[in-house]
Amino acid sequence: MFSDRPGKVLLHWYASSARQLPWRETTDPYQIWISEIMLQQTQVKTVLPRYRGWFELFPTLEALAASSVDDVLKAWEGLGYYRRARFIHRAAQMIVSDFEGQFPANFDDIMKLPGIGRSTAGAIASFCFNQCTPVLDGNVKRVLKRWYAEPEARDKTLWLRAQQVIDGSGDPATWNQLMMELGASLCSAKSPNCSDCPVHTFCASAFSVDVTKELRKQVPVVDVHWRIHLFTCPEKGIWLTQRPDAGIWGGLWSPPITVLDDRPDEDPTHIHQLTHRRLHLYPLQSDSDPIGDGRWVPSIEGYALPTGIHHLLDKMI
Repeated sequence: MFSDRPGKVLLHWYASSARQLPWRETTDPYQIWISEIMLQQTQVKTVLPRYRGWFELFPTLEALAASSVDDVLKAWEGLGYYRRARFIHRAAQMIVSDFEGQFPANFDDIMKLPGIGRSTAGAIASFCFNQCTPVLDGNVKRVLKRWYAEPEARDKTLWLRAQQVIDGSGDPATWNQLMMELGASLCSAKSPNCSDCPVHTFCASAFSVDVTKELRKQVPVVDVHWRIHLFTCPEKGIWLTQRPDAGIWGGLWSPPITVLDDRPDEDPTHIHQLTHRRLHLYPLQSDSDPIGDGRWVPSIEGYALPTGIHHLLDKMI
C-alpha cells in the first residue's frame, strides 16, 4: 500500500497544504518537546499563544530547571492537565543533572524523561534527530486503521504498521508530520473527506468509513460538589491553600475546598467542566480565622490557580 507513488503524493500534498505552525519551523528539541506536551489533549488554537509565551518565561532548559514548580504551574495556568507541567519541570531538572543540560538524542534516553511516552519520544527523535521513530497519536492511529481497513487493530499492530511505513519514507520527520496533519484535517474523526484526500485510491476504507463504529465509548461524567471557603481580609488579601499533588488540580493554589457528600439546596455559583468530572462550586464567605496549612496572599497574581477558581472569583467580585 505504501509504495513510492502514494508516499510521493502525500509528501507533495503536505508541502502544499500543511498548516504553518511555529514548532514546525525548528529542530530545537527543547521547543519540540514543549510543543508535543502542550498539544496532548489540547487544541492547536489554544496552544499557539501559550507556546510563544512559554519561551519568554523559560528561554532555555537551564532557566526552566532553575525555576520553581510554582512558577512552572503558573505558566501552565489554563492549559489543564497540570501533571504535564510538573513532569516538564522534573524532566528539565533531570536533563540538567544527568545529561549536562543537553537534551538527549538517544531514543531510550528520551524515554527515561518524566512524562514522555513512546509516541512523544518518537516525535522528538524524528523531528530533531531524523531518526525513524514513528508517532502514534490519535490522528495517526485513525489514519492507519482506515488505510489498512483494520478498525479494531490494537496498538501493537499499529506500532508495527507505523514502523514499516516510516522505515520506507526516506524522510521520517516530514512523514510523522504529514501523518498527523492528514489525521487532523482530511482524515478527521467525525468527517473524513475522502474526495479531497490525495491518496484515497490507495486507502482500503476510502468512501466507506463508518464513523459511528469508530467512536470510542464515552466515559460518563461524574458530578462533584465542592464547598469553596473564602477567607478574605482587606489588609491581608485572600487565604489560599495548595492542593495535593495527586488528584484534581494537583499542586495548584485555591481557597480551602470541602467535598460535599450531597448536593446542597442552593445553586452552584460556578460549574466547571473537566474531562470526566463536572465540578459544582459553592462559595461560602467566612469571617472566622482560617485554620490548617495555607497563607494569606495580597494578590493572586503570582499564584497558579485553577481556571474554575478564577471564574468563581470573577463572579464573586
